[in-house]
Amino acid sequence: MDGVTPTRLLVVLAAAACLVAACGSPTPRPEIPEDVPPPPGAPLPFIDVNGPGRTADLLAGWAAGLSDATGIGQTALEAYGHAAAVLAQSRPECGIAWTTLAGIGSVESGHGTHAGAVVGPTGQVEPPIRGIPLDGGPGVAEIPDTDGGRLDGDPEFDRAIGPMQFIPETWVRWGVDANGDGVADPDNIDDAALSAARYLCARGGDLRTPDGWYTALMAYNLSGDYLRLVRDRAAAYSVGVRP
Repeated sequence: MDGVTPTRLLVVLAAAACLVAACGSPTPRPEIPEDVPPPPGAPLPFIDVNGPGRTADLLAGWAAGLSDATGIGQTALEAYGHAAAVLAQSRPECGIAWTTLAGIGSVESGHGTHAGAVVGPTGQVEPPIRGIPLDGGPGVAEIPDTDGGRLDGDPEFDRAIGPMQFIPETWVRWGVDANGDGVADPDNIDDAALSAARYLCARGGDLRTPDGWYTALMAYNLSGDYLRLVRDRAAAYSVGVRP
C-alpha cells in the first residue's frame, strides 16, 4: 500500500475539483456606480452611420458581446448604440451615451418587449406598444388628443407610443428614420432610440454634465422617481450587468 486511503483520495479529488470550479464561488458582481450622469459603458466602435440600409447592423459584434450580460435583446442594444453613434458624429458636444438610452428603454417598455411584444431584426416592434389614455385620472397627466388618433389610435386623449413611449405631438416634431427604410416610425426601436437621443440632446445640451443629464431626463419624464430608476438601470448596464 502507498498510504493513500479511500478517504484521503476523496479529499484530493474534491480539492482538484474545487480548483477547477473556483470552489463554486461565483464571479463577484461589479459594484454599480452612483455617478450622475451614469457612465458611458462599453465603448462603441466607429461605424459609417450614413451608409445604406440599417447601419445599426454594423454594431452586431459589439452588441453580441453585451446582450447576454445586460439582458438587453441584441437588436435593441444595436439601436441604442447606433443612436449614440449618430449623435457622437452629428452633435459631439452632447455626449449622450448608449447606457442612458438603454436605461430609458428598459423603464419605458422592457426594450420593446412590454406585454409580449417582440423586436424584429429590422427593429420593428410587434404588436405596437401603446400606453394608457392620458385622461387626467389619478397619477396621470391630462393630454387631450393631438393627432386625431392617427398614431396612438385614440381620438379623445393622447397615449404614449412605441418602445420609447413618445407622446404623439413630440414624435411629430422629433421623430426620424434611423433604419434606412424612409419612414419615421415610433414603433421601430431604431427610429425611436435615435429620436429620443435627438430630443434629449436638444433639451439637456451637454449630457456629460450632471445638470445637462438631469435637465434632459426631467424633460423626458417630469419625475424624480423615474430619473432615479433610469439612472440605476443605466449604471448597471455601464458595468455590463443586469439591473
